[in-house]
Amino acid sequence: MSFDARDFRRALGKFATGVTVVTTRDGDGEHYGVTASSFNTVSMDPPLILWSIDKGAYSLAAYRDTEHFVVNVLGNDQVEVSNRFASRGEDKFAGIAIEEGLGGAAKVKGAAAHFECRTWNVYEGGDHLIIVGEVERYAYQDEGSALVFHNGRYAVPEPHPLLLPVGEQSVLDGRLGNHLLYLMRQALSAYCGDFYPRLGSLGVNDKEWRVLTLLADRGALDRDILARRVAQPLADLGDTLSELQERSLVESDGENRIALSDAGRLLALRLLTMADDYERRLLEGLSAAEVETLKAGLGCVIKRLGEPH
Repeated sequence: MSFDARDFRRALGKFATGVTVVTTRDGDGEHYGVTASSFNTVSMDPPLILWSIDKGAYSLAAYRDTEHFVVNVLGNDQVEVSNRFASRGEDKFAGIAIEEGLGGAAKVKGAAAHFECRTWNVYEGGDHLIIVGEVERYAYQDEGSALVFHNGRYAVPEPHPLLLPVGEQSVLDGRLGNHLLYLMRQALSAYCGDFYPRLGSLGVNDKEWRVLTLLADRGALDRDILARRVAQPLADLGDTLSELQERSLVESDGENRIALSDAGRLLALRLLTMADDYERRLLEGLSAAEVETLKAGLGCVIKRLGEPH
């Protein structure tokens, strides 16, 4: 049976996974690192894990032949680290804080967990090699949480509401309905649920909307910067860009820089005009001063939440 590769990847994206960077070092002392979400446990006794690597990867031989490797489970503040090791054609370790693990493989500082492994076996897996490792050392942080990949985007894990402890004061006295987080989440959910379906009238989905309008607003961007701004892993952004390139809406300079085509710029302007009109009608019950206060307040919240604590 033949599947459409992009559609198959979207279906697989419904399964939420963690995000890791797997590192190793060859006999000449060269470091290698690659982003992988295929990490999984195999056995507790002996302690075995696995991950897989594309047979077309530049670093395939290094991982196939290595004796040791490290699986770095990334924290939720390490999106840029994930994007760096998913890219090609640059010194991936430049500016990345590391320390030496078994076999000289790099341990990424700040990761949620490290698993230092000896290669147990390597198996054929279609267009990938499946690498099984025996864990010889591990460490993890109790604080913070891990980076998650779900639905083609980066995400962060949160406790399921059904598992949160409920205090004795559980009477519905209106405190939830006036809670900032609740109001923001309800507003975002309602906004997206009403606005995103309207994008179909111009033939785009929400992922394409974010790419097109960001490029219209900021101009041409490097692929890794674009991925970070739209919160999509590079591999999944590649699918979105392929769709847009097939429709001649974006162009690449042959390197990593992505720009709108003339047709893409026209479509983006139409999308932004539609968004402006939607916002105007949505907020027409508020005065101009109230709208400005609302936006300024949200801007302050965003800035505060982005500050280091």
